[in-house]
Amino acid sequence: MDQRYERKATSSGKPMFNLKASNGQTIGTSEAYSSDSARDNGIESVKRNAPEASLDDQIA
Repeated sequence: MDQRYERKATSSGKPMFNLKASNGQTIGTSEAYSSDSARDNGIESVKRNAPEASLDDQIA
């Protein structure tokens, strides 16, 4: 679901994204990327690889 990927820029203007849950809460924040296309490749990588990723819930 592409609408869950909020495309943004860091305070220094570098492209990044937040991954949002269905309730709108941010559940992941990317690194800063060198270009919009690099960020979009990062989003595609998450879409491909996330279904097999392990969960590391750090909320105590």
